[in-house]
Amino acid sequence: MSELVVPAEALRAALSGLLDGLPPRQAAGAVERLIASYRGDTPTDAPILRDRADVAAYAAYRMPATFEAVRSALAAFADAVPGWAPGSHVDVGGGTGAATWAVAATWDGERPVTVLDWAEPALALGREIAAAHPALRDARWQRARIGSALRLDAADLVTVSYVLGELTAADRTAVVDAAAAAARAVVVVEPGTPDGYARVIEARGRLVAAGFQVAAPCPHSAACPIAPGTDWCHFSARVSRSSLHRQVKGGSLAYEDEKFSYVAAVRFPVTPAPARVVRRPQIRKGQVLLDLCEPDEQLRRRTVTKRHGTLYKAARDADWGDAWPPDRDEV
Repeated sequence: MSELVVPAEALRAALSGLLDGLPPRQAAGAVERLIASYRGDTPTDAPILRDRADVAAYAAYRMPATFEAVRSALAAFADAVPGWAPGSHVDVGGGTGAATWAVAATWDGERPVTVLDWAEPALALGREIAAAHPALRDARWQRARIGSALRLDAADLVTVSYVLGELTAADRTAVVDAAAAAARAVVVVEPGTPDGYARVIEARGRLVAAGFQVAAPCPHSAACPIAPGTDWCHFSARVSRSSLHRQVKGGSLAYEDEKFSYVAAVRFPVTPAPARVVRRPQIRKGQVLLDLCEPDEQLRRRTVTKRHGTLYKAARDADWGDAWPPDRDEV
């Protein structure tokens, strides 16, 4: 894989100055309205991003977080398919293109890229930002209705990130089915909330029914062991906070953690993680407690102690969302 920091730095540089000339109060107001829209319970049949001010606010505030969440999901996916790289990529509901940047951060080289969205201002700004990345300069930015009428050209990889929550139930089904029909690999990413997880689980079920195997985060393609309504599977990605983040949310921390849920599934042989760390590890004196999703469709807490030798050191270095153990030979 390529060095992940390079696209991240290029994206931050491309986003800098987007809000020049836009009054801070207007930018903050646009962000607050967008947050309410994206976290709301009512799907919309019209683009949430309405004009240049909305798109600039969205890109400056949300694009880094979306990038980091999708990049984290793709990193876990790439670990399950070593030696594979997508020869083409379609990003459904891609907006300003955060997922395309995440794909470019995960796999070296250039590939045909198509970004589909129904908001022309988002596509226009995405095209402008993408000019800063050599692998994205020739990407196609195409307006499309994201819903029941969606038809996709064949692609190695289709991403659907942070869009299912904007759709009706019927449109969500249609979009996931269209992705399954077109792609060799599908990655769905949603906010790490109970509702976001429910949408991911719904998509996961449809992909498995369509003949896909789950590559990540799950170590199996069977039913999720979490009883509905009792908990939800999600992960966390660290995001550098911009001045706009601090203006809207307050506080002085230089970072925040983006919670997300995801599934990556494929139509070709895959080696999923032996198990997945599904909670932040608890480090105690002489031991580490790991909450794991395991391949026999169970959630278990494992205790790793000093007597486990090198595995104990690995446990102390383990992070939420990591494969466990990091060396498959230790399974």
